[in-house]
Amino acid sequence: MNKFLDLFEKEKPIIGMLHLGKRNLYKDALDLTKYELNTYLENGIDGVIVEDYFGDYNDVERTLEYLYVLRNDVIYGVNYLRNYKIAFELAQLYKAKFIQIDSVAGHLLSSQDEKYAQELNELRNITNIPVIGGVRFKYQPYLSERSLKEDLELGMQRCDGIVVTGDATGLETPLKKAAEFKHIIKDFPLIIGAGLTPDNCIPSLTVGDAAIVGSYVKHNHKDSGIVSAKHVKKLVYKVKTIRK
Repeated sequence: MNKFLDLFEKEKPIIGMLHLGKRNLYKDALDLTKYELNTYLENGIDGVIVEDYFGDYNDVERTLEYLYVLRNDVIYGVNYLRNYKIAFELAQLYKAKFIQIDSVAGHLLSSQDEKYAQELNELRNITNIPVIGGVRFKYQPYLSERSLKEDLELGMQRCDGIVVTGDATGLETPLKKAAEFKHIIKDFPLIIGAGLTPDNCIPSLTVGDAAIVGSYVKHNHKDSGIVSAKHVKKLVYKVKTIRK
């Protein structure tokens, strides 16, 4: 049993990223988010993550409140990039099903890491909310000077699923890197965190246990775009072949 994977009915769940903020012709950030949420769900996405990527605290809170009050049938998580502690507060208040943290190990000097681990595990124990966390994650520094194996072993103590990415948003997660992670963590859940497409989803999900999608499913295949039903359908159709 796993606290994160057990949230989903289907194996190899695909989670859509809600980047928030005002973009294109949408003057109200929440209107855009509602449209993208519906596009995801109507076309087979299994859950969503609310993230302050283009938005701010107000956008995150409004979205979580909307989900909690009117769409509590949805499996939704939160990633508050500016402060992971706020993510726990918001998740508790608005009953988010899980939390994503971009890095749970490897990003701090050893002198800072012990305090971080203690604070994180205290929050996990208090809230009992599943956490997925990155190791050697895009844009995150590598300061621990530990081996990958050591950082992953610590990461497994600090979350319920490891998220692996390439070097940047939208870039494919290297299969070799994902396979190396999986070899070390074995049965512990591995989430492909970036760059999933119809062309690479079968090998990627053969290694990984779930995936987070964002850039590919946008109308322009960029993070700045709007979620496209056509692109979501194409990806989900391919994912179904590996579920079979």
